[in-house]
Order: sequence, then C-alpha cells, then structure tokens
Amino acid sequence: MRSLDAFAQVKLDELKRRHLYRALNETVREDGIWIERNGRQLLSFSCNDYLNLTQHPAIKQAATAAIEEYGTGSGASRLVTGNHPLYAELESRLAQFKRTEAACVFGSGYLANTGIIPVLIGRDGLVLLDELSHACIYAGAQLSRGTVVTFRHNDVLHARELLSARRGDHDHAIIVTDGVFSMDGDLAPLSELLALAEEYDAWLMSDDAHGLGVLGGGRGSSFVGNSHIPIHLQMGTLSKAVGSYGGYLCASASVIDLMRNRARTLIYSTGLPPACVAVAIAALDLIERDPDYAVRPVRKAKAFTKRAGLPDAQSPIVPIVISDEKTTLAHSRMLEKEGFLAVAIRPPTVKPGTARLRLTFTAQHPDDQIDRLADIVRDKILA
Repeated sequence: MRSLDAFAQVKLDELKRRHLYRALNETVREDGIWIERNGRQLLSFSCNDYLNLTQHPAIKQAATAAIEEYGTGSGASRLVTGNHPLYAELESRLAQFKRTEAACVFGSGYLANTGIIPVLIGRDGLVLLDELSHACIYAGAQLSRGTVVTFRHNDVLHARELLSARRGDHDHAIIVTDGVFSMDGDLAPLSELLALAEEYDAWLMSDDAHGLGVLGGGRGSSFVGNSHIPIHLQMGTLSKAVGSYGGYLCASASVIDLMRNRARTLIYSTGLPPACVAVAIAALDLIERDPDYAVRPVRKAKAFTKRAGLPDAQSPIVPIVISDEKTTLAHSRMLEKEGFLAVAIRPPTVKPGTARLRLTFTAQHPDDQIDRLADIVRDKILA
C-alpha cells in the first residue's frame, strides 16, 4: 500500500537526517578476528567471539558430529519432540559450571530474558532494573506487567531507596542487572546487590552474557576475584565467548522446573539445532580445561587501555565515548581506512549524546596490532 511505503520512507529519511540509519553489511569472518567486508580485509574489534571458538577445530568438529548423529534441526518445541539428548548434558554442565542445582537452555538470550521475568513477576510484582540493563531485560520486565522501576547505573544506594519506598506495595520483587554491561564494559556490584535483595526479600537476577568464558576463570562475573556470589538467578548466553547460540538460566531445581512449565518463550519456541548444543558442551569443556586461556581477552583489553591512556579495562569491552553520531561515524570510517573494524554504536542502543566506538578484545588479537590501534585512538580520537 502506498500509505505504508510512505510511512516507512518518512521514518527512514528521519533516521538518515539524524545519522541513525543502519544497514546490513555482508561480512565474511575468516578466522575469528580477520573479516572481509566490501572487498577489504579488516581486523575486527567489533565481535563478541571473545575466545575465538567459532573457528576452533574441536568446536567445529563437535558441530559436525552432532549433525551426523541427530540431524540439522530439532523439529519441534522442547516440550514436544525437540528435546534431543544433548540438552540434558549441556544443562547439567551449565549448572555445575555456575554452582547451581539446575539449568534450563532457551533459544536465545533475548528469549531467555523475555521468558524468565514474566514467570516470576505478575501485575502485583516489582521489577527493579539498572538503567543500563540490556534491551531484552527491559522487554522482559515490560512483558511481566508488573511495576518497572530503574535505578541509577551501579548505584546500590539508589536501589535501596527505591526498594525501601516500594517493596511493601508488591507481593514479589526482583532486581535485574547485567553482570558485564555490554556497551560500557564495567561490572555490576553483584555482592552488594545480593545483600540488598536478601534484606528486602527480593530476588537477584544477573545477565552474564559478556562474563561467561572470560571472567572468574571462565565461570563468569559472579566468580571474579576467586569469589562465588550465589546469585538466585544466573542468566546468560551461549553466543559470545562460548561461540554457539542460545540462552540459559541457572537456578534452583524448583525454579528451573517452573520455567519449563511456564516460560512462554521456551514452551512455544522450536528447540535449538543439535549442533548448537554440542558446540556449547565442547566450548565449556575447553574453557574448564584451560582457564588461563579465558583471561587473555581481558588482559589484552587492559594492555590497550594502558597504552591509550584510558581507564583500566574491567572486561573485554572498551568503550570510546565520542558523543555525537556524525563524529562517531567519521571516526569509525577513519579506523576502517587504517585496517580496523570498529563499528559505531548509536542511539537507541546507547543514550543520546553517548555515541561511541565499542571495542572488543579477543584471545587471538595480535599484541602489535592492539598497540597500533591504541596509538591511533590516543593520537587521532582522544587527543
């Protein structure tokens, strides 16, 4: 219909005017760090494959073997016929890895967060979110139909004020935060938030999408510094450092059983292909066997921030906040000319006025190239 096309074009023109238009760019990932785009080979600092496992021979072999034995797809929801035997092994391994009683694997991280929160919180419940939580956490909170309140980023005192004022008006309450914030790279104060949750009879849920595999010896953000923070609900993804696809929740056996019975995004979604599950199992094996390998991405990020004169990295994610979208795009193009892929991150992914280059570091990034990137960023962007 002409009115529909006209509507879409007006919206697209406005995005272009504000330097917020996005387009899909065909990208060939050659070995985990080098990519080919528009006929050029670039060293990518924009990928979440922190351990480069998507190209690891043993990981690819696990996928091939699973396809040979179980086929390419699961064929149905897990509660119908899509619960192939590999699921039980992966969920057992995840629970052991996170030191919980049980685990449940979802189709993706987005499906996990939009499924978990509504199961636990209804119209009379309270959801307290860190303001920089991932978009799928916000989506899950909104789907719960409960009262949704945000606290200032990593501000436990503000979270306490909100709980003190509102907890008595709700039957249940949940605090939800990223473990590692995907656009800023900093860590949540999980120990303090857990103490706060227990003081107010609330539940704490953390999204460890960017922590699993690279922090706490590979176990994630709740294990940093040789500690173990027993978070009630440990959610995460299998698509970053693990190199596969899917999401998960690690929690008590009763909570996991409830999810299998009530989480709509699990019940009404086709199960993951067997290859994805097999890859995740193989990746966890590798991470557990070689925890020293898991520290490399953060170590390389720290080397970059030290040379570039930036605050010390806490994770493999280093943001270069530039503010306006047009300048951010220009700096991204400049780095591409230098042979680096550093994609510009703009609203609504980040707040207006905080457009940035989000750099991610992996185990296989060459040290000399990290030094060269740091010198360019220091001299041409931060100067």
